[in-house]
Amino acid sequence: MKTNFLQNVLRILLGSLMLMAGIGHLTSKREEFLAQVPAWLPNDAAFIDFVVLSSGIVEIALGLAMVFWIKNKIKTGIALAIFYILIFPGNISQYTNGIDAFGLDTDQKRLIRLFFQPVLVLWALWSTDALSFLLNKKK
Repeated sequence: MKTNFLQNVLRILLGSLMLMAGIGHLTSKREEFLAQVPAWLPNDAAFIDFVVLSSGIVEIALGLAMVFWIKNKIKTGIALAIFYILIFPGNISQYTNGIDAFGLDTDQKRLIRLFFQPVLVLWALWSTDALSFLLNKKK
């Protein structure tokens, strides 16, 4: 399916943001991402570090795919939307446990952030035309 100029710009922007976030998982933002890992997961430092590192690698791969793997952009958009859904428990954990990270140092800021996750899901789906694909597939 063909995407318009705005969709392409926003797809590339989202891919670039994912790439930067993924690199952050592996470098300067690693401690903050460690704080995002939900408390209900095993409390083993090596496992938590594995979660952060592997999710960073997935973010880098999805970011690169959003920018460069244009012929499979619908599949990439769906994969990124699923990824956002899968990592949402980390955002909920940050809110419910009052964890300060990424400048989210109040309950109000952490709560507001929760409402941006659906925006990211829709952004991934719309910018890749996966939203139209999924809606038309159901008809």
